[in-house]
Amino acid sequence: MQRREVMQGAAALAAAGALAPVAWAQGGDYPKPDATIRYVVPFPPGGLTDAMARQIGQQLGERWKVSVVVDNRPGGNGQIGADVVAKAAPDGNTLLAITLTHAANVTLFPKSPFSFQKDLRPVALIAGSPMLIVVPAASPIKDLKELMAEAKTRKLNAGSSGNGTPPHLTLALFNDLNKSSIQHVPYKGGAPSMTDLIGGQLDVVFSNFPESVAHVKGGKLRALAIASKARYPSLPEVPTTAEAGMPTLLVENWTGMMAPAGMPDAAVQKLGAEVVKIVTQPEMEERMRQQGFSADARAPDRFAAFLNEEIARWAHVIKTADIQPS
Repeated sequence: MQRREVMQGAAALAAAGALAPVAWAQGGDYPKPDATIRYVVPFPPGGLTDAMARQIGQQLGERWKVSVVVDNRPGGNGQIGADVVAKAAPDGNTLLAITLTHAANVTLFPKSPFSFQKDLRPVALIAGSPMLIVVPAASPIKDLKELMAEAKTRKLNAGSSGNGTPPHLTLALFNDLNKSSIQHVPYKGGAPSMTDLIGGQLDVVFSNFPESVAHVKGGKLRALAIASKARYPSLPEVPTTAEAGMPTLLVENWTGMMAPAGMPDAAVQKLGAEVVKIVTQPEMEERMRQQGFSADARAPDRFAAFLNEEIARWAHVIKTADIQPS
C-alpha cells in the first residue's frame, strides 16, 4: 500500500472517531468541560459505599468543574451496576464504585454476563473499613479466644448481610483458620442481623465496622476483636485479632473506583491521581474516620495489584467453604 493511501485511511478513521486525538491519548482532554460523569453505585442509597461515592463525586465535580451524578443500580450482589459500567462507552464518563464483594464475585459468578477482570479496569482504591467481631452484651463469650474454643465445642450461629458478603466471607475465613463450623445465617442487609444479634437470636456477627460500632458504644454489643493490623481510634479498648489470638484474620471491606476497560491509560492515570489527592486531604481523612473508614489511597497500578491479590485470596476461601450466591 502506498504511503499516501495509509495516511488517507488514518485520516478517515480519525474523522470517524476511531483514532483518539493526541490530547485525549495524553489525558489532557479529559474530562470535557461540559461533561456529566455518571458514578454507578451497585448498592442502594444510604449505604457505606454510596456515602463514600457521593463524597468523592462531589469533590471531583468541584475540582474539575464538571457534573458528577451518583447512579444507584442495586441488585445481583453488586453485579447489575457493574454490568452497566462494563458495557458503557470507555470515554471516562461512566465509573463504578466497587467493594470487597466484587473481588469475591469473580469466583461466585463464573458465568457472569461480563468479565470483571477483562471488561473493567482499576482507577483508584479509596478506603477500607475493618470487620468487627461482635456478640450480644449478655453473651458468656468474653473474648476471641473463648469464641475460638466455643466454636469447636458447641453449635454457634453467625448472621451476615447475605451470602458472599464481607461478613459471610469473614466468618468463612474464621471457620477455615479455626477448623470450626459456625453456622451461617444470611439476612437481607446488615441492619436486621444486628437487630437479631442484640436480641440474642444470633451468637456472633463478623460485622462491617460502621454497622455495629454504635451498638458497641451503646452497650448493646460486646466487641471481641477488630480484624485490622492496628487498634481503631474510635474503639481503642478493642484488641486487634492478632492481639486476641488470630493474627491471620485480617479483613477490611474496602471501596474503590473502576472504569470501562477501553478507557485510555493517560485518562485513567489522571483520574486515579485526582482521586488520590481527594482522599489524602486531611479533612477528607478525618471525615472518613468518623464514618468508620480509613483512607487507603492507591493509584491505578497499585490498586490493580491489590485487587488481584484480593480476588485470589477470596477465591480460596469461597471454594474451601463452598459458598454459593443467594
